[in-house]
Amino acid sequence: MSLLLTNARLIDPEAGTETEGDLLIEGGLIAAVGALEPPPGAEVIDCGGKCLAPGIVDLGVKVGEPGERHRESFRSAGLAAAAGGVTTIIARPDTMPAIDTPEVLEFVTRRAAEASPVRIRHMAALTRGREGREMVELGFLLDTGAVAFSDCDHVIETTKVAARCMTYARSLGALVIGHPQDPGLSAGASATNGKFASLRGIPAVHPMAERMGFDRDMALVEMSGVRYHADQVTTARTLPALERAKANGLDVTAGVGIHHLTLNEFDIGDYRTFFKLKPPLRSEEDRLAMVEAVGSGLIDIISSMHTPQDEESKRLPFEEAAWGAVALETFLPAALRLYHAGRLTLPQLFRAMALNPAKRLGLPQGRLSEGAPADLVLFDPDAPFVLDRFTLRSKSKNTPFDGQRMEGRVLATYVGGRRVYAAGE
Repeated sequence: MSLLLTNARLIDPEAGTETEGDLLIEGGLIAAVGALEPPPGAEVIDCGGKCLAPGIVDLGVKVGEPGERHRESFRSAGLAAAAGGVTTIIARPDTMPAIDTPEVLEFVTRRAAEASPVRIRHMAALTRGREGREMVELGFLLDTGAVAFSDCDHVIETTKVAARCMTYARSLGALVIGHPQDPGLSAGASATNGKFASLRGIPAVHPMAERMGFDRDMALVEMSGVRYHADQVTTARTLPALERAKANGLDVTAGVGIHHLTLNEFDIGDYRTFFKLKPPLRSEEDRLAMVEAVGSGLIDIISSMHTPQDEESKRLPFEEAAWGAVALETFLPAALRLYHAGRLTLPQLFRAMALNPAKRLGLPQGRLSEGAPADLVLFDPDAPFVLDRFTLRSKSKNTPFDGQRMEGRVLATYVGGRRVYAAGE
């Protein structure tokens, strides 16, 4: 059946344009874009001049299955993603147990396909148990469907092991996702080094720890020739090294989490643990530098870094509390803060949230071009609301945006041309 979305404000990250027009869906794919007449028998939906963009491809989502289903299941994560305009989840392997064998990967792939209304693809761990000692069976995991390999925030401390992993990944053409951080300097830290952390007595890490970790990884990338993505670049000190790596022809991309683009170290306030993240929130100068780097394209990808934690793990003294925040539903309205502030355009945002992650992973999503999958989000960028965390569809409610005024409502989400979310239903 054909579906024609008319009277839309089309956000095309590939062309970098915003235009008024229509979009035709046939057989789950985008059939045509522009000023269109409805084909015979087509269903027609008037978008009312609202924004129609490629669905978000969220690189780096923590789902609790297996092992922590009480924090987030594939079903709850999928519902939250659909409500947030995320049409493809790239799930992290930091589960219990870690996704480090073809059998575990096959299990979670099957569970995700059964339970989630949106697409879910999986990374696999780089070392067994994410312990940094023994390389996983990269070839078998690639054959089973792994889209990338990462030990997440468990940095491989033994350089020889990291080098072997990257060299073997290079021989298979696999993408390695690293967490640029010096594990020795950052151990036990809950905030960024500075006057604010000192006044509150919070163990802190110097921003240079990120730069040191990134420099080591770049040396290994140069040595091995591997395809590499830095999951979160959050400090201005790392940007010159990233620029050099790209200028030198290394196959390197970088990402940043939405919270590091919209919050800073002062948001910790009176030890508010919902703002405890990894890496910790940075200075306002660092935040602005990251926003500028996204605008210039130096930082390629924005992700939610969705990390569900239950109440018990967050209602603890700041140093002891678990890190991370849920963000699947707040990802788009938080990103729209940068649009409303005049920092980034909508095509720039969707380039980083949809097009670039899809391109990096070799996926066909993230585009408004003919023949691309009809994975779309229809949203009103100006709709105001006050966030109530208890209305979130995630099982865990640990969002730093609770009670805050936000702008931007998802009206409908489509996956393969099928509507998986509609506001008010």
